[in-house]
Amino acid sequence: MSNIDELQRRITMAMDRVASGLDKIGSAPAGPDPEMMQALEDERTANAQLTERVRTLKARSEDELAQLRAKVEEGAARMAQLDSDLQRVRRANAQLSEACEALQQANAEGVGDPHLINKAMLAELEGLRAARAADVAETSAIISALTPLLENATDEETA
Repeated sequence: MSNIDELQRRITMAMDRVASGLDKIGSAPAGPDPEMMQALEDERTANAQLTERVRTLKARSEDELAQLRAKVEEGAARMAQLDSDLQRVRRANAQLSEACEALQQANAEGVGDPHLINKAMLAELEGLRAARAADVAETSAIISALTPLLENATDEETA
């Protein structure tokens, strides 16, 4: 019997707590909490700002990536030109060597052939032109590599 009285007392206390909770719910304002609405609006503003920053950073990184790709392509084109010029120098030097050898043989036989002399001179001129073109291409590649470094150094000195 004492067990039943104890259970009845606990049930009554639980019912009282439920009733007081319902009273509190009934007295709560029906609209949204203004502090919660302000916090929500603040979070939306912060989210919009972060989204804008991400968009700006993404656009900036895409621009920088495009510039880097352009520089790489330009460097590759310069290296291809330099390689082409160096191949030209090698061919001209090979022609010059052949012409000089033929000229030496003609002189050894005592037959000075003006055609061989002209051919040797033309090969030498082509070799000089090719060497100059290779020098120009190499200088251009060096200048294009050093220009960004000099610009960065100038920017750091002014900062």
